[in-house]
Amino acid sequence: MSDILPPPVWIDRPEELERFLPLWLSQPRLAVDTESNSLYAYRERVCLIQLSTFETDYLLDPFALSNLSSLASLFAHPEIEKVFHAVEYDLIGLRRDFGFEIVNLFDTMQSARILGYEKVGLEALLKLKYGVNLNKRYQKANWGMRPLTAAMLNYARLDTRYLLRLRDDLKSELEQRGLWMLAQEEFIRLARGNGVREESLAGRRLARIQSLTPVQRGVLHALWEWRERTAERLDWPVFRVLPDRELLRLARRMPSTLDALQMALHAPLFDRYGKELLAAIQKGIEHPIPSPHRLPSASAEVIRRSYALSEWRRQCARRLGLESDIVLPKAWLQAIAERAPTTLEELAPLLPDSPWRLEKFGQEILSVLQKNL
Repeated sequence: MSDILPPPVWIDRPEELERFLPLWLSQPRLAVDTESNSLYAYRERVCLIQLSTFETDYLLDPFALSNLSSLASLFAHPEIEKVFHAVEYDLIGLRRDFGFEIVNLFDTMQSARILGYEKVGLEALLKLKYGVNLNKRYQKANWGMRPLTAAMLNYARLDTRYLLRLRDDLKSELEQRGLWMLAQEEFIRLARGNGVREESLAGRRLARIQSLTPVQRGVLHALWEWRERTAERLDWPVFRVLPDRELLRLARRMPSTLDALQMALHAPLFDRYGKELLAAIQKGIEHPIPSPHRLPSASAEVIRRSYALSEWRRQCARRLGLESDIVLPKAWLQAIAERAPTTLEELAPLLPDSPWRLEKFGQEILSVLQKNL
């Protein structure tokens, strides 16, 4: 393989995007990746979209290209395969920022997991297969900055440069091992999620803490609201304003004076936010929040079936040399435990678009359930 690569094509004008779109639409497959600024901004954005054909790498600037709607037909085209590595995070951003639906994808990381590779990161796979050294130092770079440095642009293009070759090699291995149908089912499952993720995950997680009193819960809520407002004003990710552990510690201690707050908080945070935090704590004390009702616990029968299915899944994964979630994703396992199907016809809807799993594992799953009714 030649070490000399043609320069990537930088696209930051609408007319350039429209000029290359017919070329991309004529390809049987494209390698795709994105870069975001989650470590540097309150509202994360996709800051760069990389596309590669076998011949050329393209870098698209979403900041300059204010309208990317013409790409929707490309990502939704059922005859053009989109090749990603670790697709889930890219799907989140592409749907959130542009509303793209991804149809017909291939995930090289998930393929490597199915094949039982010990290391499934792109850097490790390219080094193992092609002797390519991929420097991941820019993985956490600020991709929202402009202009991007030459080193960052080179890093970005290498994330897709070898994906199509890697895809072909991994597909051959999947076919040789009789795992290609399973891989296709995994790609469909990943695409179905299409980047859906709960918003305010940290806030939801903190709100579920059961060990707080109503007053502590009110303080936690007030602190959380203050952090959101402050992070938005500064355009910082919330963890840079106040980490979750500090938020929770203040809610538990509820310092009522600046001296007490200073004792409970690291000096830089106190110097920067002390008076604001104290006001938020006092507001929370005045507005306690009752503990939320606990969700009904699963029945003993459902718990027993879940445990039995988990044990079967673990043993099956070990026997086949797969990871447990490849054999049976956790959400599907839980749904099966709750519904307790007794026939393959009843089981099939709980393994959506997964005929390989139904044929391979269906009777075993029903047998486990039968023993644990």
